[in-house]
Amino acid sequence: MTFGFAPSSAASLSSSAATATRLLEPAEWAAAGIPLLRNPREVVSGLHARHRPEPTTAIVAVLDPDERLCASASFSSRRAAADGWMFRNALLAQLRRVIPHDLRRRTPVRTAVLLYCREGDARWTEEDGAWMWGLRDACTLHGLRCGAYITLTRDGWQVQGEGRGGRRPNTASPPEPFATSESPLPQPRTGGVASDVLRRAAAR
Repeated sequence: MTFGFAPSSAASLSSSAATATRLLEPAEWAAAGIPLLRNPREVVSGLHARHRPEPTTAIVAVLDPDERLCASASFSSRRAAADGWMFRNALLAQLRRVIPHDLRRRTPVRTAVLLYCREGDARWTEEDGAWMWGLRDACTLHGLRCGAYITLTRDGWQVQGEGRGGRRPNTASPPEPFATSESPLPQPRTGGVASDVLRRAAAR
């Protein structure tokens, strides 16, 4: 006879409920006062050309008040399920690697945006909601303004919560010339946090 402990149904419900709260619905995101990008296509084209993402690649970028690119990093998400807390940790690790925090400022000056390349169409998914939650929390912990969350699919790109989008670039299109690369960026740092969940792709 084998003795052991099985998790109670209450504990299981509590765990799943906690995970479910770590995502943001489109209406919540729209009501959060996320600053609008003046030229989202230019930002998307620039990040697409710089990082050349494939599905499951996330690109976090920091923009100055004039929407010039200060820093960016890309990494691949291998999670089987959407988890905003894990996404927050991954984003925070990348931000800490590529740019100093702004926690000493009274008001955030720089803005972080997230471009996520995935399969499927442009419609919102729970995975998108978890990325939104993670981006908002990571920005708070790094002293940045939370900016746009953008998906890149076979249909094109979509700024979630805004209704703005376009057909190019998409997951199959070649890189285009972009303005965000015109100002020189610091060389990406090597190394960083490695885990069996996330594999970082070097920023180009």
